[in-house]
Amino acid sequence: MTEHALLLKEGERIDELHRNGYRIIQNEKLFCFGMDAVLLSGFANVKEDECALDLGTGTGIIPILLAAKTKGKHFTGLEISETSADMARRSAELNDLSQRLDIVRGDIKEAGEMFAPASFDVVTSNPPYMIGQHGLVNPDIEKAAARHEILCTFEDVVRAAAKLLRPGGRFYLVHRPFRLAELITVLSAYHLEPKRMRLVYPYVDREPNMVLIEAVRGGRPRMTVEKPLIVYERPGVYTNEITDIYGY
Repeated sequence: MTEHALLLKEGERIDELHRNGYRIIQNEKLFCFGMDAVLLSGFANVKEDECALDLGTGTGIIPILLAAKTKGKHFTGLEISETSADMARRSAELNDLSQRLDIVRGDIKEAGEMFAPASFDVVTSNPPYMIGQHGLVNPDIEKAAARHEILCTFEDVVRAAAKLLRPGGRFYLVHRPFRLAELITVLSAYHLEPKRMRLVYPYVDREPNMVLIEAVRGGRPRMTVEKPLIVYERPGVYTNEITDIYGY
């Protein structure tokens, strides 16, 4: 048995992330990360000496990728599921990131009390997209909570980000375009001014299925809409930009 195999529990596997040799522990019976998390890690920017918090980090995919792609000083992932948080902690150990990445178990709705106000330069989140009965609700609570607003709402996420960001700090999120009007309204209500937006299209002739947003705490009203991000050139073939984001 290898040293890395000792990190694994029943049903788990180690997946390559194609960045800095980093890997991640996942369990296919639970919720595994998707393209949305990878695209958010390519959209977000954590500068040198900045500290970042990922709300609802799951198995830690976003802070691990940001640690690989940016010069950020320190990363924290907040996750309510002990199972996912445990995998995230072991992934940090696997990648020798234990000094640069902390995983904290806790509820997003209580994040404002768990961390000092205005203590982060950057907050990221890939929150649940669906409300009510939008889409099929998975009978597994952890999988359902990753997709549906069961344990927290979008406003809960924004409220936490607004409280924990320093003035001028940046909030990066990925969501669904069908809720775009609501997203902008809630962000603005908490003084997180949308400054940059990019729509993601599966193919050039399809409607967008994801939206990436950067908002600034206390920023002035003015938003840049970036060029569309196209995922596939044709079925099964990524565009060059997606290939670059993934690190292939």
